[in-house]
Amino acid sequence: MSARVLCLVFEGLEEIETITPVDLLRRAEVEVVMASLSSSIHVTGRSGITLHADVVLEGLETATFDLLLIPGGPGIKQVRADERAASLARSFADAQKPVAAICAAPAVLHDAGLLVDRRYTSHSGVRQELLGAAADEAVVMDRGVITSQGAGTALEFGLVLVELLAGSDKRQAVEKGIML
Repeated sequence: MSARVLCLVFEGLEEIETITPVDLLRRAEVEVVMASLSSSIHVTGRSGITLHADVVLEGLETATFDLLLIPGGPGIKQVRADERAASLARSFADAQKPVAAICAAPAVLHDAGLLVDRRYTSHSGVRQELLGAAADEAVVMDRGVITSQGAGTALEFGLVLVELLAGSDKRQAVEKGIML
């Protein structure tokens, strides 16, 4: 049975941080459902690219997913104000399910209280808001919380998620397929 990932999508997301891990996970035969935080199935990212979500989050049974993925981007400010993403992250963590966030999205994990006593990384633009000192690493995994720095680290972030959910053989197969 394939792992299932819930990827939140929203207005102002960073397209590379969304599409890259989603693409890599799907290449690894992991089911990824992109759920819009708005009432519209279409969301436009920071670079003007409109994505078609699979579903809207409202009413979705989230307990059936194995990992929560939150991309970053300037729209993360509205995501934080909404509080649903932080609540969802907390529920995944409480259920011992991994939570992954990239760029500014670790701020949502901060809001959920998930960075306390954990190593993490993030985009430099949000580090002053977060607890402790962020690690200067592309990807950091600590007790079910996976964080990454930004668009430039999205490929490594996605491959770490592939390995976590599908194993090292599948990661190697994906890497070979994309000529890495």
